[in-house]
Amino acid sequence: MRLATAQQMRNLDAAACNDFGIAGSVLMENAGRATVEAIVRRWGEPTGRGFGILIGPGNNGGDGLVIARLLHERGGHPTVYLLVAPDKVKGDAAINLARVRQLPIPVLPVVDEEALVSAIAGLAAHFLLVDALFGTGLQRPVAGLFLAMIEAVNHCGRPVVAVDLPSGLNSDTGLVLGECVRADLTVTLGLAKPGLFLSPGRELAGAFEIVDIGIPAAAQDRFGPYLEALEAGTMGRLLPRRAATAHKGSCGHLLVVAGATGKTGAALLAARAGLRGGAGLVSMAVPTDLNLIFEIALAEAMTLPMPGSDAGCLSVVSLAAMRAALAGKQAVVLGPGLGIARETMELVVTLYRETALPMVVDADGLNCLVGQADLLGQAGAPRILTPHPGEMARLLGMSVTQVQADRLAIARDFARAHGVVLILKGAATVVAAPDGRVAVNASGNAGMAAAGMGDVLTGLVGALLAQGCGAWESACLGVFAHGLAADRLAVHMRYGYLASEVADELPTVLTELAEHVSSDLSLS
Repeated sequence: MRLATAQQMRNLDAAACNDFGIAGSVLMENAGRATVEAIVRRWGEPTGRGFGILIGPGNNGGDGLVIARLLHERGGHPTVYLLVAPDKVKGDAAINLARVRQLPIPVLPVVDEEALVSAIAGLAAHFLLVDALFGTGLQRPVAGLFLAMIEAVNHCGRPVVAVDLPSGLNSDTGLVLGECVRADLTVTLGLAKPGLFLSPGRELAGAFEIVDIGIPAAAQDRFGPYLEALEAGTMGRLLPRRAATAHKGSCGHLLVVAGATGKTGAALLAARAGLRGGAGLVSMAVPTDLNLIFEIALAEAMTLPMPGSDAGCLSVVSLAAMRAALAGKQAVVLGPGLGIARETMELVVTLYRETALPMVVDADGLNCLVGQADLLGQAGAPRILTPHPGEMARLLGMSVTQVQADRLAIARDFARAHGVVLILKGAATVVAAPDGRVAVNASGNAGMAAAGMGDVLTGLVGALLAQGCGAWESACLGVFAHGLAADRLAVHMRYGYLASEVADELPTVLTELAEHVSSDLSLS
């Protein structure tokens, strides 16, 4: 699914009007009509019901005026709250204001404190409120009458439909600009916006629908590349295909380099997810004195106790044995539960730089690379880094708050600068490639805020690499399937499910994604 930035939407609107001869008033009419249809689908016909329509400056307000007129035509009783002086309404919005004024629709200018108090007092009397204050163009924090109205909307207890985007939300980052409308439904116009997928925007938008307003596909193709939202149909097509003659040796051999005293669970979860993700073979390179734990805990994985690593952690002393262990493998997972002992850090740096296999680096593998920025782009094979915000902050030498302030830009710039595929984990995980591609994940839920989830993701991505998927494809598919597995569990358990249970759900989810593709192909 394409996600358009605010600038791309401005470009699309202009191209539709100037290059394809589609009047702005037609786009506005289409936007209003599609929003009313969405309201009807969710809440039923408007007949006899009251609607408060909040109108701001610009085309978003014009869309709201169309909505008011169409609700009236279908038997509703809209009241327009105009939070801008009537003579400041321009262009197509002014045309629609004139049309509304020809109908028995109350239009109440809210341009001073007295009018604001009166308007706020009337909000709760409506069946539903329509937020058409701001669209995608808002760049500064809301203030004054707009701020007070948004706060009132959020406290009045009525359902809210946001037109294109909840007012007060940054379209590109999902961050709140002062205060933001909390919508029950967002009807987004033309293309979805990144802010609807990134927190806290994804929570503030409620459910959302994408509606066609008549922007030609040829216009859309002019203004890429677009951000992508990961979705089932696209992800299913990335799944490795398994021949009827497949055997364990033809389905990829994954090497998991992980584990230290007190952190054996992380290594085991990564190996378990590697197996559940379809790798034919998984071997674990582990500290010698912990080997028995791994032998007993996961019967399906093989273990490779590394000589010279008998102090509860892997050591650079084991480098020769580790190089030998890489033979015959198709991919490597490096990091879960490794620890950050000095001798372990030396091993990680060497393996990262010299291993000529695709590699997923996570957790302590990332911590061992802090301060090694020049090394990141020196690997001889694809590297996928999977930091959570804290690890990302350490890699960049900045605060977590700075990372979270613009996750898309942070991920995109890092991937480009260092030639890696980056998975920036968190609510709405971001995947970025060295060539500038960026995707946002829509699967997953708050129940994943539990230990070991990242280890499962790492093992899954490693399994996909081992089966021959490219780095970008493995990252996107792994992130989506990982979140979808948790979503399946969350149907019955909002939280409290285990990372191992997510791993065990992966075969079902991967099968579901494959069947989704088969269903699509049968219909085409």
